[in-house]
Amino acid sequence: MSRITKSEIAEIVAEALPFAASLDPKIVRLKAGDVTVRMPFRPDFIRPGGTIAGPLMMGLADFTMYVCVMSLIGRVELAVTTSLNINFLRKPAQRDMLAHGTMLKLGKRLAVMEVSLYSAGDKEPVAHVTGTYSIPPRG
Repeated sequence: MSRITKSEIAEIVAEALPFAASLDPKIVRLKAGDVTVRMPFRPDFIRPGGTIAGPLMMGLADFTMYVCVMSLIGRVELAVTTSLNINFLRKPAQRDMLAHGTMLKLGKRLAVMEVSLYSAGDKEPVAHVTGTYSIPPRG
Protein backbone atom coordinates (compact mmCIF):
# COMPACT_ATOMS: atom_id res chain seq x y z
CA MET A 1 0.00 0.00 0.00
CA SER A 2 1.27 3.45 -0.92
CA ARG A 3 2.26 5.84 1.87
CA ILE A 4 0.95 8.84 -0.11
CA THR A 5 -2.33 9.41 -1.93
CA LYS A 6 -3.04 10.76 -5.38
CA SER A 7 -4.72 13.81 -3.82
CA GLU A 8 -1.65 14.54 -1.67
CA ILE A 9 0.55 14.37 -4.76
CA ALA A 10 -1.83 16.67 -6.64
CA GLU A 11 -1.61 19.12 -3.73
CA ILE A 12 2.22 19.11 -3.83
CA VAL A 13 2.20 19.63 -7.62
CA ALA A 14 -0.26 22.54 -7.38
CA GLU A 15 1.57 24.24 -4.52
CA ALA A 16 5.25 23.60 -5.15
CA LEU A 17 6.05 22.00 -8.52
CA PRO A 18 5.17 24.40 -11.36
CA PHE A 19 7.24 22.52 -13.97
CA ALA A 20 5.57 19.23 -13.06
CA ALA A 21 2.20 20.99 -13.18
CA SER A 22 2.96 22.18 -16.72
CA LEU A 23 3.26 18.52 -17.79
CA ASP A 24 -0.26 17.88 -16.43
CA PRO A 25 0.72 14.45 -15.05
CA LYS A 26 -2.02 11.91 -14.33
CA ILE A 27 -1.21 9.13 -11.90
CA VAL A 28 -2.55 5.91 -13.37
CA ARG A 29 -1.10 3.45 -10.85
CA LEU A 30 0.08 4.16 -7.31
CA LYS A 31 1.37 1.22 -5.35
CA ALA A 32 4.30 1.09 -2.96
CA GLY A 33 7.39 1.23 -5.17
CA ASP A 34 5.39 0.76 -8.39
CA VAL A 35 4.04 3.85 -10.15
CA THR A 36 2.63 4.67 -13.59
CA VAL A 37 2.13 8.27 -14.72
CA ARG A 38 0.52 9.55 -17.94
CA MET A 39 1.62 12.79 -19.57
CA PRO A 40 -1.09 14.01 -21.97
CA PHE A 41 0.22 14.87 -25.43
CA ARG A 42 0.33 18.51 -26.49
CA PRO A 43 1.55 19.82 -29.86
CA ASP A 44 3.91 22.25 -28.09
CA PHE A 45 5.85 19.23 -26.73
CA ILE A 46 7.20 18.55 -30.25
CA ARG A 47 10.70 19.59 -31.27
CA PRO A 48 12.16 19.71 -34.79
CA GLY A 49 12.07 16.25 -36.32
CA GLY A 50 8.58 15.57 -34.99
CA THR A 51 9.64 13.98 -31.71
CA ILE A 52 8.67 14.80 -28.14
CA ALA A 53 11.40 16.98 -26.64
CA GLY A 54 13.89 15.14 -24.44
CA PRO A 55 13.64 17.55 -21.49
CA LEU A 56 9.90 16.83 -21.26
CA MET A 57 10.57 13.09 -21.24
CA MET A 58 13.22 13.60 -18.52
CA GLY A 59 10.78 15.72 -16.53
CA LEU A 60 8.13 13.00 -16.72
CA ALA A 61 10.66 10.37 -15.63
CA ASP A 62 11.89 12.53 -12.74
CA PHE A 63 8.34 13.22 -11.56
CA THR A 64 7.59 9.48 -11.72
CA MET A 65 10.65 8.77 -9.55
CA TYR A 66 9.54 11.46 -7.08
CA VAL A 67 6.14 9.80 -6.74
CA CYS A 68 7.77 6.38 -6.49
CA VAL A 69 9.96 7.51 -3.57
CA MET A 70 7.03 9.05 -1.72
CA SER A 71 4.93 5.94 -2.31
CA LEU A 72 7.34 4.17 0.04
CA ILE A 73 8.43 6.87 2.51
CA GLY A 74 5.37 9.12 2.61
CA ARG A 75 5.15 12.86 2.12
CA VAL A 76 8.80 13.87 2.23
CA GLU A 77 8.79 16.77 -0.21
CA LEU A 78 12.49 17.53 0.16
CA ALA A 79 13.57 14.21 -1.38
CA VAL A 80 15.63 15.31 -4.40
CA THR A 81 17.19 13.90 -7.53
CA THR A 82 20.91 13.22 -7.20
CA SER A 83 21.35 11.49 -10.55
CA LEU A 84 19.31 10.76 -13.65
CA ASN A 85 20.48 8.82 -16.68
CA ILE A 86 18.30 8.46 -19.75
CA ASN A 87 18.76 6.32 -22.82
CA PHE A 88 16.55 7.34 -25.73
CA LEU A 89 15.70 4.11 -27.53
CA ARG A 90 13.43 5.19 -30.37
CA LYS A 91 11.31 8.10 -31.56
CA PRO A 92 8.13 8.50 -29.50
CA ALA A 93 4.78 8.85 -31.22
CA GLN A 94 2.86 12.12 -31.05
CA ARG A 95 0.45 10.92 -28.38
CA ASP A 96 0.26 10.58 -24.60
CA MET A 97 3.34 9.21 -22.90
CA LEU A 98 3.32 6.68 -20.07
CA ALA A 99 6.07 6.34 -17.48
CA HIS A 100 6.31 3.16 -15.42
CA GLY A 101 8.60 3.53 -12.43
CA THR A 102 9.82 0.91 -9.98
CA MET A 103 12.02 1.05 -6.92
CA LEU A 104 15.20 -0.99 -7.24
CA LYS A 105 16.64 -0.25 -3.79
CA LEU A 106 15.45 1.92 -0.95
CA GLY A 107 17.96 2.77 1.75
CA LYS A 108 17.91 5.25 4.63
CA ARG A 109 19.47 8.07 2.59
CA LEU A 110 19.27 6.98 -1.08
CA ALA A 111 16.63 5.49 -3.34
CA VAL A 112 17.51 3.93 -6.71
CA MET A 113 14.79 3.57 -9.34
CA GLU A 114 14.19 2.83 -12.97
CA VAL A 115 11.55 4.23 -15.31
CA SER A 116 10.48 2.99 -18.72
CA LEU A 117 8.80 5.54 -21.00
CA TYR A 118 6.24 4.44 -23.59
CA SER A 119 4.10 6.09 -26.23
CA ALA A 120 0.53 5.25 -25.22
CA GLY A 121 -0.58 2.08 -26.96
CA ASP A 122 2.95 0.84 -27.76
CA LYS A 123 4.57 -2.16 -26.10
CA GLU A 124 8.17 -1.15 -26.79
CA PRO A 125 9.72 1.58 -24.62
CA VAL A 126 10.93 4.82 -26.17
CA ALA A 127 13.37 5.51 -23.33
CA HIS A 128 14.89 3.84 -20.28
CA VAL A 129 15.80 5.91 -17.24
CA THR A 130 17.66 5.16 -14.04
CA GLY A 131 17.95 7.58 -11.20
CA THR A 132 18.86 8.10 -7.59
CA TYR A 133 17.10 10.26 -5.04
CA SER A 134 18.54 11.63 -1.82
CA ILE A 135 16.23 11.23 1.16
CA PRO A 136 16.60 13.91 3.83
CA PRO A 137 17.24 12.77 7.39
CA ARG A 138 14.11 12.46 9.49
CA GLY A 139 13.61 14.66 12.53
